[in-house]
Amino acid sequence: MTTVVVMAKECRPGRVKTRLHPPFSLERAALIAEASLQDTITTVTDLAVDGRVLCLDGLAAPPLPAGWELVLQGSGGLDERIAAALDACDGPTLVIGMDTPQLTAADLPSLTGWPDGVDAWLGPATDGGFWALALREPRGDVVRGVPMSRADTGARQRESLEAAGLRVGMLAPMTDIDDAASLRAVQPRLGDGHLSRLLRSMS
Repeated sequence: MTTVVVMAKECRPGRVKTRLHPPFSLERAALIAEASLQDTITTVTDLAVDGRVLCLDGLAAPPLPAGWELVLQGSGGLDERIAAALDACDGPTLVIGMDTPQLTAADLPSLTGWPDGVDAWLGPATDGGFWALALREPRGDVVRGVPMSRADTGARQRESLEAAGLRVGMLAPMTDIDDAASLRAVQPRLGDGHLSRLLRSMS
């Protein structure tokens, strides 16, 4: 079974995208987060995979298309929560977040066409983190203990994968939407999706 897991946070004002405030109000920042998540869900819905999981930190989930499963994140740091999501999967698994609404299917690795010599795919983020992690055989131990939200998170995650004996393929770097500057950087890559339409309505 092939699975995509989207790690997401409840899109409530003051809870998400607080670094967009200012220049955006907390309410508008939450709308940006919600639109980003909706675009991510749309992209994943169109992928040829068996399972799609929204792993939510919070209680209020957005409407999900058919074929999605909602799972609430457990306790602990982000590494523990990603690890738990991986441990719950069986078969090739891709984990992404909700902060890269510009991604398309072409940016993502195929979960059915793993090349020889690759056990894991890692997508580095331009802020030093990572935007995607795919494992041919999901295992939480390769994430558990990796320090998150740091400038060296991506490098530390790669070290953990390689220390576990996994052969790592690297995806193209991508920018997470964290603040107004990164939102401006990402905007030209957005298609005509939820976030693009929202930003036009705000201008």
